[in-house]
Order: sequence, then C-alpha cells, then structure tokens
Amino acid sequence: MHSSASLLQRQKLSMVTSPQLIESIRLLQLAHAELHQYVEQELDKNPLLEAASNDSGPVGDVPSIFGADQRTGADGNDVDGLTRAGSPERLGQWKSTRNTTNNPTGSRPALDEFAAFTETLHDHVARQIALTAFTPQERLIAGELAAHLEDTGYLQVNLLELASSLNVREADVERVLETLQQFDPSGIFARTLSECLEIQLRQRDRFDPAMAALVANLKMVARRDFQALKQHCGVDEDDLLDMLREIRALDPKPGDRFQSGEPQSIIPDVLVLPSPAGGWQVELDPDTLPKVLINQTYFAEVSRLTVQGSKDQAFLNECLQNANWLIRSLDQRAKTILKVAVEIVRQQDAFLQHGVDHLRPLSLRTVADAINVHESTVSRVTSNKYMLTPRGVFELKYFFTVAIASSQGGDAHSAEAVRHRIKAIIAVESPDDVLSDEGIVVRLKETGIDVARRTVTKYREAMNIPSSVQRRREKRLGV
Repeated sequence: MHSSASLLQRQKLSMVTSPQLIESIRLLQLAHAELHQYVEQELDKNPLLEAASNDSGPVGDVPSIFGADQRTGADGNDVDGLTRAGSPERLGQWKSTRNTTNNPTGSRPALDEFAAFTETLHDHVARQIALTAFTPQERLIAGELAAHLEDTGYLQVNLLELASSLNVREADVERVLETLQQFDPSGIFARTLSECLEIQLRQRDRFDPAMAALVANLKMVARRDFQALKQHCGVDEDDLLDMLREIRALDPKPGDRFQSGEPQSIIPDVLVLPSPAGGWQVELDPDTLPKVLINQTYFAEVSRLTVQGSKDQAFLNECLQNANWLIRSLDQRAKTILKVAVEIVRQQDAFLQHGVDHLRPLSLRTVADAINVHESTVSRVTSNKYMLTPRGVFELKYFFTVAIASSQGGDAHSAEAVRHRIKAIIAVESPDDVLSDEGIVVRLKETGIDVARRTVTKYREAMNIPSSVQRRREKRLGV
C-alpha cells in the first residue's frame, strides 16, 4: 500500500464563541452590584457612553434599561442628542400585568428615610466610659480596652502586653477591667463564656458554689451529662434543672443585641405584587438596572472632524459598536430575567398564596423548556438574584427543589416543603411524646408524603435539630 499526499476541500459547521458573546453570557450571572461596577468600567473606557442622571426625564417615562431610539422632549424633539432604547411605549416589556392604579406616580418610598439610627456597642460603651469617674490614666486604659472589644461583647487582649504598651501596672489594667465588666449590657468585657455567665449571675446575686461548679463544667452541660453535673454541683435533679433554666436565660453574646456598623440589606431584582385584577404583577426593580445613554451628538461632531479611514475614525466606530452591544446585552439580560421570574411565579402560584407547604418541585429544565432557552441560561439568571414577594425576599434558586413522592398518588412534594413539615411536626412535640425519625416518617405518610427515614435524618440534621433523645431532655428543661 502506497501513501500519498492529497488536498481535500471539506465543509464543516462549528460554533465559534466570540469575546462579546462570552461577555453577554457573563452579564447574565452578575448580581446587580457587580453589574453596576461593570457598567462603570465601560463608561470610563467608552467616551460615547454616559450614565443617565436622575433628572433625565419624568419618573413615569423612564424605563429600567435603555436601548436605541431617540429620547424626546414634550415637543417630540431630540433632547441633548442622547440616544437610548426604551421609549415610554416599550416600558411594558419590563413588566408583567403592570397596573398603576394604586400608585399613579410610579414612585416608591425611600426606605432609608424611615430607618432609625442604631447605636453600636462601641458607641454605647464609650458613652458609659465618659460618664464614669475615671482618673486620666484609668480613662486611657478604659479606652484601650474598649478598642479591643469585639462586636459580640468579648474582650480578646493580653492584659500584660496591654499594660506594657501603656507603661502601667497589670494590676491597674485589671482594676479598670473590673469596672468595665459592670457596664451595660451585662456580661460584656468577659474573656471567656464562663466569665461572661459568671458576670451576669453575680449581678443577679445568683453565683453560689453550686452555680459556680455548673459554670465551670459547661462542657458537661453541652453533652447533657446530668448525672455527672449533679455530683459536681452537689444538688438533686430538680435543683439542677432550675439552675440550667437560669443558665439558658442568660445571654452568651451580650454584644449581639447592638448593630455592628451599617445594616446590610438585600435589594431584590424582581418585584412580585398582587394584581388588583387577580394574579400577580411581576416587574424588574429599576434600582438594580443601570441606566446607560449613547451621546449621538458627540459622535456626529467628532466624526465630522476625523479623516475617513484614519485610526481615529476606526476607534470611534469601535466605541459606537461596543456601546450598542452593551445596550443590547443589558436589554437582553433584563428580558431574560423577567421571563424566568414570570415562569417561576406561574409555577409557584400556590406557594405565593398559601406558603411553604405548597412549594412545588421545580427544575431548571422545566423553566428552560417553558421559555425556550437553554438550561444553563436559567442557572446563570437565578444566581445571586432575589425576588420580593408577599411571603418575603427569596433567592431565585430557592424555588428550585427536588421532588419527594406522594404516598397517596397525588402530586409530588418539594424538598423544602418537606423540611418545613418536619420542622412543624417537631415544634409541637410534648415532653412525653417526642418522635423519633421513624415516628416522623409515619406522621409524614399520614399527610401524603412518602419519604425514607434516612432522608428525615438528613433534613433534620441540616436544620440543626437534635435527635429525639436530646429533644426530650430539652423539653424537660422547658426550652
């Protein structure tokens, strides 16, 4: 057999992923904060792009995302030569069954205007230090100790090293610390959990020898080793149970009641509201969507001053092309998010009306097939996106759960609904009737849920619910 070289011409189809297509896909999975940061970077790079100002038009006429038609004034003329997509006629594409009869202006109250100032733990401590009769040296020590105070109320600092850095005696630091430990809230400036509980018990005049032995053996309390605790404390079972109730009434992290820094709030990407005509109104939150404009006047003026075919003209055309691509990508991103959100609301209508017990099993493929997109697109859209509903704020991925078969031949139940049902069954247990995991399986089957015991155990442990033996002990303690 002889080998020879030959030229063959063959036609082949293949999909080439362009850089812009990769960027469009990446935009889908960005959270709104990351999206705004990305758009800011594009605004810095592209001289033709501009951010829309808040006074760029009437509130009711400004859509959430801009595309590519002329912004017009009241007389229908172009305003400032700025181009955007999303004329008032296209505003409806960002909403589903939008009804503005209840809110004719389309505006929403600014929640920040109703937020009250919350005092932090360090502010609270600083105010008490200022009102305490310290000497100048003691006030300096108190300030240094307060600077090492954690948000939980605990003090994590070596007193000897602190005394050395301040050039004072360790006894002076300990004396100031004893004063600070009397501050409100009770238990702050403790260095360990045992010391925190001891401070609170001393202020209640309840730190007797038996209680001191109990506080010194918190590991036994955690293990619920009641027999050993009775021997260490020298009390009977009734007294021990009373002492444990007192311990559980204390605050192990007294600083947590204070706000640590600025409150972190979740801004939903999708708003779901009851419609006056029935059903649900689904729309995108305009605050999460960047507003971008193309300055056509600037493009025309610069084009007139550049030579055709020059590098400057090529750069300007590239900027215009990138600007149009960004606007189209933002437009497509908003449309896709809305489509996914509308389908989720349609699938989970029973949940919105009746609660978690009626959450349906839902997969990414089901939503993808319904809106005719790829399953990976739905996965990207639902990442780090949140929906505000009458039931609260939920991440879009919350609505996608696996199916649990029904024991009565009806519709399957979602895993989240089953977890909620398990939690509800355990919540109403009495000390004399604490159910094992097998008993919970029986109760679930009575309500039409067919689930294995190991599944109940897995869900229970995932919710940090102790076993039936531990729950029975806790019920006896009244917690």
